[in-house]
Amino acid sequence: MNLFTPEFWDERYAASQQIWSGNPNPQLVRHAAGLTPGTALDVGCGEGADVLWLARQGWQVTGLDVSAVALARAARSTAQAAEPGVEQRMSWQQADILTWRAEQRYDLVSAQFMHLPRPHLQRVQQELAAAVAPGGALLVVGHHPDHPRHSGHEEWPDMQFTAEQVAESLDPTQWRIVVCDAPTRPAVMEGVEVTAVDAVLLAVRVV
Repeated sequence: MNLFTPEFWDERYAASQQIWSGNPNPQLVRHAAGLTPGTALDVGCGEGADVLWLARQGWQVTGLDVSAVALARAARSTAQAAEPGVEQRMSWQQADILTWRAEQRYDLVSAQFMHLPRPHLQRVQQELAAAVAPGGALLVVGHHPDHPRHSGHEEWPDMQFTAEQVAESLDPTQWRIVVCDAPTRPAVMEGVEVTAVDAVLLAVRVV
């Protein structure tokens, strides 16, 4: 099955009660904590941990994902965990990122570990940038090419990227690069402790 289809992700989420850790992505916490809350779009929101974290910080957040199963789980689990008033700051949207077009602009657009074949990735990153309002921030985080590889994923290197590659897609007259880095962090992959290498791009739209 093509792993970029709604059917693939619906099946994957339906096969397990929980896939991800339930914790917000560390680079989101690190780099969004200092931003002034406004409207936010979390692209590829999965089970909703990042959406919940942002809503708790005061953001009005839309979680977007290809999987209706993931979105139903995210809405249910975040509603159960949310403090009074937080649930009202979260909404959910099902969309295929391969054909998605930005219909409005946000003060923060976050895409955490969204890996696609190169032609698709470049188009999607252009749409992510188009969804950022003037003065807003774009945060793209992924696995750097130096990140340890998963077994059985021969295509994986073609879908990894550097922060510099993301930055090159942004018009320098319209964007200010705040962070362009490849930080490391401890992680567990396939039961083994490894040193993860992230690609982190934080940029602010100036016009």
